[in-house]
Amino acid sequence: MNGGYINPPAEKRQFRDPYADWWDKQERRNYGEPVHEDNDILGMFSPEAYTHVTPGQAWFQLGCFVSVVFALLGAVYVTYPDKPSAPRTYPGGLEEELGGPTAVLALKDGDL
Repeated sequence: MNGGYINPPAEKRQFRDPYADWWDKQERRNYGEPVHEDNDILGMFSPEAYTHVTPGQAWFQLGCFVSVVFALLGAVYVTYPDKPSAPRTYPGGLEEELGGPTAVLALKDGDL
């Protein structure tokens, strides 16, 4: 007891029956019912307790997701072509057109 105050058992309000005849239907609480000292954590406006899957199921689902992503990446890596077409070559490498002998030349015929 906390200074004579009766502290009820810690029960999260989201787990109470939503269809019961509560005085405060939103907070699922009856009039005059003592409030737990951790009401900010146990009330309806606190973060919801996640009870949909167990941690083991969550790790399994995460592993499946990562496996599928890597399988998809591997399939794209195997089937993706290196170059979509043959590179274009130019007679003489376009030396004169690109600015003379010091210019970076295009591919000449026979460079591949």
